[in-house]
Amino acid sequence: MSAPHSSSLADAYRKQLDEAKAFIQAHDRFLVVSHVNPDGDAIGSTLAVGQMLQFLGKSFVLVNEGEVPFKFAMLPRSDEILNYSRQGSGSPPPAFDCVIAVDCADYQRIGLVKEWFHAAAPILNIDHHPTNDGFGRVNLIRADAAATAEVLYDLATLLSIRWTKPLADCIYTGLLTDTGGFRYSNTTPRVLQIASEMLEYGVDGNDLADQLLEKLTLSHVMVLQKALAALDFSEDKRIAWVSVMLQDVADSHAQNADLEGLVNYPRNIEGVEVGLLFKQIDEEKWKVSFRSAGLADVAAVAQHFGGGGHIRAAGCTVKGTLGQVVEQVLQEVKRGLP
Repeated sequence: MSAPHSSSLADAYRKQLDEAKAFIQAHDRFLVVSHVNPDGDAIGSTLAVGQMLQFLGKSFVLVNEGEVPFKFAMLPRSDEILNYSRQGSGSPPPAFDCVIAVDCADYQRIGLVKEWFHAAAPILNIDHHPTNDGFGRVNLIRADAAATAEVLYDLATLLSIRWTKPLADCIYTGLLTDTGGFRYSNTTPRVLQIASEMLEYGVDGNDLADQLLEKLTLSHVMVLQKALAALDFSEDKRIAWVSVMLQDVADSHAQNADLEGLVNYPRNIEGVEVGLLFKQIDEEKWKVSFRSAGLADVAAVAQHFGGGGHIRAAGCTVKGTLGQVVEQVLQEVKRGLP
């Protein structure tokens, strides 16, 4: 295990790992949950925790507020992740001793699944977002990790979990997707070392990359066409954004997963420092996604609106008309640009 940035941080992280290990060893039944609208790291981490718990002889239920995006259905045991929206709050499973939350930057990101939590249920919070608010009774957070899957690699090692191809697939998926196919600045030598080790356990990197990064649904292409038609820029062309209306989503028969990656199109334009996606949630509520080239800390901008994330990738929800929301967000982004 390589150390974080300083010996004091390394010591603190090792202490968190030990506390997480003790938490898992002290309980027998777990509810494992990730954030709403799960991405590759959230799904991969959920499944990885399930496989770790199975190896340790624990009982568990995997759950998310919504459907597992179709492209992750090929991951081992993905069909075991319950869809809370279909289960309903009226028929919760038997009470659980405790909860493990993965890749949730704050408690609200768990969504409606928290209605299944007993008030006194302890939470093990495993995450890599710098803006995580430490909502767990035990918090295992490494802000310099590329993905929650990287943190789980450390925990699996500490717990002496036997590595199998299914577990390796899940860890690799989290690393692959949260680094943009090992292209983003969070692709450290350690990330590549872990990925290499997962390949040795039988992961088909080419197949996962093709399925998770290359394949496009027709709905994605259709909603992308509508989003790019709304492409706009700040006067100095350093900020670019697209917007997606509810009607656009309906006309394209798109799911949440089909909107993934849209924010990268304005960000990837030469000269643009911050790319934005404004996704309509209802009449006057917008989910705003941020991507930064590095000069702006978009996590700080998102926090201004009650959101969070990473320096280069973040999100929040803002109320108002589209014009009002764009104006407010642009104002904060401009303040964050040197």
